Amino acid sequence: MTEVRVRDVMTRGIVYLPAATTLDEAARAMRDADIGDVVVTDGPNLFGMVTDRDIVVRAVAEGRDARQTTIGSVTARDIVMIEQNSTAAEAAALMRDRAVRRILVCDNDRQLVGIVSLGDLAVRLDPSPALSEISEAGPRP
Repeated sequence: MTEVRVRDVMTRGIVYLPAATTLDEAARAMRDADIGDVVVTDGPNLFGMVTDRDIVVRAVAEGRDARQTTIGSVTARDIVMIEQNSTAAEAAALMRDRAVRRILVCDNDRQLVGIVSLGDLAVRLDPSPALSEISEAGPRP
């Protein structure tokens, strides 16, 4: 049996936002794209990645104003990347070792091509249908 590769489980649609974007704008972009993370840029450079959880834990829980606070001020700057031809098992090990739930995926030229999440791996690698059913069900009302 062929090993599952990161390219087979990653999400290809990457949303990029400048570090100066406010939290409320980023939250709307995540909602509209039905995603939980965005890649943050500083001009042409990669600045980091911010997740919906980062916004809640690093800003909302601290009482920061979502209309004034920028995503650059709450972005995780520790960029973890994996090559798209790596195995899903290698991605899972990297997530465990670096204690992250999402990894940026690059091609051989180190260009971003996607994002792989712990959920992506769990749905693809777990033989039971429970995780995929939960993932496909979407948010609860």
